[in-house]
Amino acid sequence: MSETTEPEPGAAATPARRGARVGLDRATLRADLRRLVPDTGAALVVTAVIFGILYARMVAGTSQTIMVMPYLADMSEYWMYVVCQAFGWSALLWAWITIMLGLLRSSARVPRNPLTHARMERLHRVTSLTTIGLMFAHMLAFFLERVRADEEAIGWGARLFSAFVEVFVPGGYATGTGQVAILLGLIAFYLAIPLGLAYYVRSWTGARVWRALHRFVIVVYVLSVWHTLLYGTNVWFDGWFRTVVWLLQVPVAALFLARLLTPLRPEERFRWSDLVGAERLRAVVALVARASLALTVVVLLAVTVTGRDGGRSPDVPAGEMLVGQDLVWAGLAVLLVLMGTVVAVLWGRPPRSARAARREDAA
Repeated sequence: MSETTEPEPGAAATPARRGARVGLDRATLRADLRRLVPDTGAALVVTAVIFGILYARMVAGTSQTIMVMPYLADMSEYWMYVVCQAFGWSALLWAWITIMLGLLRSSARVPRNPLTHARMERLHRVTSLTTIGLMFAHMLAFFLERVRADEEAIGWGARLFSAFVEVFVPGGYATGTGQVAILLGLIAFYLAIPLGLAYYVRSWTGARVWRALHRFVIVVYVLSVWHTLLYGTNVWFDGWFRTVVWLLQVPVAALFLARLLTPLRPEERFRWSDLVGAERLRAVVALVARASLALTVVVLLAVTVTGRDGGRSPDVPAGEMLVGQDLVWAGLAVLLVLMGTVVAVLWGRPPRSARAARREDAA
């Protein structure tokens, strides 16, 4: 979802216009579900193509996954693992598309851009829904593979329960790199659902609360990329798969920087004069954020060009993980406290006037 809203034709009036809070925006949700069919169809076609590429590489023995786990070369038995990988890659691709659309939507419009902000918003909402679906399909395929491969559990009940804990319960996967990687992926998935779907209940939360919370969606994307780099066996080592992952992060960081430099909403724009005015603290924070993002773009470019990103080397045992589950849980706690604070602060603000609401909805 984008950080600003444009009223859909025929959508219910916002609470600021009606003077009362309502619930689910059914009209917009139904319209987006209709648009979801072609987008999901395209995503499934892309997933099938990715599956074909990964399958062919596994059979030919050129996949990095075979270097890590040689027994997976038996595709008659481990084909579901490749399905899991394919859905994971398409989910990451759709997450990249939707985050790019969201950043474009919330930035000042580029001249001669064929996509209007309203069009980008609709595409952003639909691709967000598709991304959540692809993430679930990725998890479901891994769950089915774990059920099939679990030879220690006695009986189907035990197999299903064990696989469910490992795949769907945060912290349930207790061995190897997956201890951290799967935890990161689950946090990303469980955050994506409320942060992505909150748009359809913005008449209940209020536009300001929804808009502020939705900005945390970038965390979901970062966790998804981190999960891929940690647990995607076909990107552990140097190669074009890993290079593409890093290369795609450059436009995201650059657009995020552009979003900070040229936000759509006038009150979010940085002015040098604010450094000596009443908005001094906000201006300093904005300046530090912009400088950090500019440095991030430079670092991402350097990582992509040099290939020095901390990836593993073939036939070299991996060292101790720098980040453990305890640090991930601590980071999640800080994030949830921050999100809760934002909600608490904005929820208690008095309602806007109807005129102010119209101006904000049009921004």
